[in-house]
Amino acid sequence: MSVSQDKTGHAPRPAVDSRRLRKTKTPGVFKRVDGDGKTIGYVTVIRVGGRQRKKNARTFDEARKIKRESETDRDRGELQAPTAIKFVPYLDEWVERYRGQGRRGFREGTRDEYRRLIEVHAHGHFSGKLKLVDVTTFGLARFVDWLADESAQGKRLSDSTIANIVIPVRAALTTAHREGLIRTNPSLGLTMPHREKIEDEDEEIKVFSRDQLAAVLAMAPDRHKLLFELLASTGLRISEAIGLQRLHLQLDGSKPEVCVRRAIVKRRIEPPKTKHGKREVLLPAPLVYRLREHLASQPDRDSTALLFTNSKGDEIEPGTLRRWGLRPLVEEMDAPWASFHTFRHTFASIHLSEGTNLLQLSRAMGHHSASFTLSRYTHLLPGDEAPALDLSTPPDLRPTMPATGDLLDGLEAVVA
Repeated sequence: MSVSQDKTGHAPRPAVDSRRLRKTKTPGVFKRVDGDGKTIGYVTVIRVGGRQRKKNARTFDEARKIKRESETDRDRGELQAPTAIKFVPYLDEWVERYRGQGRRGFREGTRDEYRRLIEVHAHGHFSGKLKLVDVTTFGLARFVDWLADESAQGKRLSDSTIANIVIPVRAALTTAHREGLIRTNPSLGLTMPHREKIEDEDEEIKVFSRDQLAAVLAMAPDRHKLLFELLASTGLRISEAIGLQRLHLQLDGSKPEVCVRRAIVKRRIEPPKTKHGKREVLLPAPLVYRLREHLASQPDRDSTALLFTNSKGDEIEPGTLRRWGLRPLVEEMDAPWASFHTFRHTFASIHLSEGTNLLQLSRAMGHHSASFTLSRYTHLLPGDEAPALDLSTPPDLRPTMPATGDLLDGLEAVVA
């Protein structure tokens, strides 16, 4: 029998190459073949950190392009390892460990708000199966569209509210990119809606009239009268006022003042919101006298004791005080919209009407800039037009703005 024939007398059939990947003329690029040797696609193989990674391609040119880009990313250190981390669980894990970007750290009150926004909105929209690496700008845009859909939300969310909801999602994706979990940050290309505002869409800043303010201070319960007057006379936030300790009052000297150094937010002692919140606010003389009497009536307390407490001697709970202390007063004067922040708005309103320097007012309120104060309260400025400038009158005879001096001189007249 010839060596070229098998036992049946026929020439043997050539062995079929069972390999699925075959080399091409480009190193690292292989063609994928089926059992009949037909090319069914291409594969790029690249080594990263001593391990092989494979990427599929439909054509030879596409495979070579993938290889070039992958090698460039590898050399730059930008080739990210694939991860199976799910997006929504990552948000939940991120919010518990996030420490902020600035030197001041991250407020626990902000963490609570981020946690709430993620639970209510991100959980309500994104699939639990969505991988972190599969989050795209397009998918985030659909999230924004969903937030702006009045029928989906059951109400109209303002543009500023939508922007606030997206903040923790963006921050989490920034962290994921920095930690190497995703190659690019899809939130960088995301745009927020800028729709035409409707009437009363955003909170309207309302203030007490002088008669209303006088009535509130006159009818306030004796236990809280001094606190209410301090709010009206200094523009402090309620969280800052209930966090005051006796040591924060400087009642001697030519310029008595209250030093704002902390706040109590949801029963937690926190520093001011920003570095500008740490400030000193001047006190009018009548309030200084009443504060001195208040301190003298409690001689057994040390300097770290709270300035204002509830009936049990503990810190005041703003919700309880609002419900039982403020609400009955404002409802009686037909101003049910009023809150503790109305005292702060009224503080700004009176100062603007008295001509207080805008920069000084901004500092007293703890704002980061005078421009913010102006944008916030510009509608409260008296008059719609600048007065005529009479150049024929010598400067020393022209009317001048009232000196800043003690804050809220106008309020003293109201209280009196």
